[in-house]
Amino acid sequence: MKDFADRIISWQKRHGRHNLPWQKVRDPYRIWLSEIMLQQTQVVTVIPYYLRFVERFPDIKSLACASLDEVLTLWSGLGYYSRAANLHCAAQIIMNEHRGIFPRNFDSITKLPGIGRSTAAAICVFAYRQKRAILDGNVKRVLARCFGVAGYPGEKKVQEQLWRKSEALLPKRGIRAYTQGLMDLGAEVCLRRNPDCPTCPLHRCCVAYKAGRVNELPAPKPRKALPHRQTVMLILLHKGEVLLVKRPPAGVWASMWSFPEIAPEDEVHAACAGRFAARVKEPKWLPPLQHGFSHFELNIRPVLLQVDSVKQQAAEPGQLWLNLNDAQHAALPAPVRKLLQQAAAYT
Repeated sequence: MKDFADRIISWQKRHGRHNLPWQKVRDPYRIWLSEIMLQQTQVVTVIPYYLRFVERFPDIKSLACASLDEVLTLWSGLGYYSRAANLHCAAQIIMNEHRGIFPRNFDSITKLPGIGRSTAAAICVFAYRQKRAILDGNVKRVLARCFGVAGYPGEKKVQEQLWRKSEALLPKRGIRAYTQGLMDLGAEVCLRRNPDCPTCPLHRCCVAYKAGRVNELPAPKPRKALPHRQTVMLILLHKGEVLLVKRPPAGVWASMWSFPEIAPEDEVHAACAGRFAARVKEPKWLPPLQHGFSHFELNIRPVLLQVDSVKQQAAEPGQLWLNLNDAQHAALPAPVRKLLQQAAAYT
C-alpha cells in the first residue's frame, strides 16, 4: 500500500498524542524508560510512575548508583517487576561498558537486558531518528487488521509475516511521526474491543473492516487453563512492627519484600516457632486473595498473627522487622501492599 505511511503521518499530526511527558525530550535514557514502562501497561497508568522515576533518577548514572531496593520501591504497583530489575542492571552495564552514554547502535541496544527488537527500534527512532520498524502489541493489531493477516501474532510464523510487513511499510521521511502514529492508532482507535473504525485513516483500505472481520483479527491467543498455586502468607505483628522477608533474586516478585510463606498443609504455630523463633497467639484468618500472573493464578490465604515473644536473632539476613508505616514504603508487590493495609486496620 503506497500511501499507508502518508495516511498514518497525516493522521498523527492532526489527531495523535503530542503532550506525553517523554515526547518533550530526545534523551535516550528517558525514551528508554518510557518504552520499558509502557510494555503491557497503559499510558494513563505509566505517566505518574514515569514522572516520579525521572525526578528521583534523572539520568543513567543516578539509576545505576541506586540500590535495587530503591528502584523496586518506586516501581511498586506497576507490575512486571523484572522490568525494573532489568532497567537497573542495564544502567550499570551502560556505566561500565559504554562510559555512561546510552548506545546509538541498534545491536548494542538489543544486548541490554530487558530490551527486545521492537523496544530497541522505538528508542532508535525517537532518540536518534533512525529508520527502524517497530512491532508492539498495538502495531501487530493494526497491521493484522489492515492487511488481513490471520493467526495469533504470538506464533513465530505470523510474527515473522508482520515483521516483514512492518519493515516494508517504513516511510522515506517522517519516521518519528509515523512510528508515533502507529502507536497512537493502536492505542486509541484500533482497539482490541469496540474499535472506532469510521475515524481510522486506514478504514477504506482495511481488509478486516471491508470484510466484516474486525472482531476476528488478529486471532486471540489460544486459550490454555492456567494452573493454580496455593500459599499461606504469615502477617507477623509484634509491638507495632511487621516481619518482611526478601524474595529470591529470580522468579516471581524477584528481590522484593513480602510476607513469609508456608504451604497450606503446614501448621502455623510450628512454622512461626521453627523459622522465626516466634510464639504467636491464635491465628486470625483474613479473606483469601487471588492474584493473576501471566502463567498461573496465585491463591493467597493470609493469616494475621500477633507475636507474644520473639528472639532477638529472628531478624536474620533477608528478614526485616519494620514499623507498619515504614513497611508501606518498602518495595512490595501490589497484593502484599493490599494485605499490609488490611493488617494495619486490625492493629
